[in-house]
Amino acid sequence: MEVLTKTELKLKYREILAKIKDGAIFIHPTDTIYGLSCNAENKETVSKLREIKNRPTNPFSVWAPSKEWIKNACKISKENEKWLEELPGPYTLITNLKNKKAITPDVNVSMDTLGVRIPDHWFSQVVRDLDFPLVTTSVNKAGNQFMVSLDTLDPEIEKNVSFIIYEGEKKARPSKIVDLTKKEKVIER
Repeated sequence: MEVLTKTELKLKYREILAKIKDGAIFIHPTDTIYGLSCNAENKETVSKLREIKNRPTNPFSVWAPSKEWIKNACKISKENEKWLEELPGPYTLITNLKNKKAITPDVNVSMDTLGVRIPDHWFSQVVRDLDFPLVTTSVNKAGNQFMVSLDTLDPEIEKNVSFIIYEGEKKARPSKIVDLTKKEKVIER
């Protein structure tokens, strides 16, 4: 596994974007914790990520490239538009999915809902440049503690990722979940 700093990412930018497009599974920083990611349009890669996480059916969230992408892929009611204004930020919005072709079905087996994020973090520019969503999930096996530093990276996950973009220890908590599918509900994790 290659460990890259933000500066090293800039030096290898086109190469790293190509790896992500081609199906790399990788670790990246966010505004909250580290994320384990891959191209949300690539069925094979998302299936492999499910195996790595030991998460056969629970839905994954995506890091959206833009608010416009969210509006095209998800049903956002007038009363819930205020939550789009909170992005970028430490929120995962659970929405009803309207464009089932926006992601591979392996992201959410039911294909009824989708969790979307745009973290307030410099890595959002990478996702904008990719112009497609990334699966984003915590770096851990289902039920285990999430990664906060290289020292807490599960060796089984490490051997299955292409690279990590590392910026030191993270001391935040996972994003707040805001369920917009029924009556608005905020879930602290």
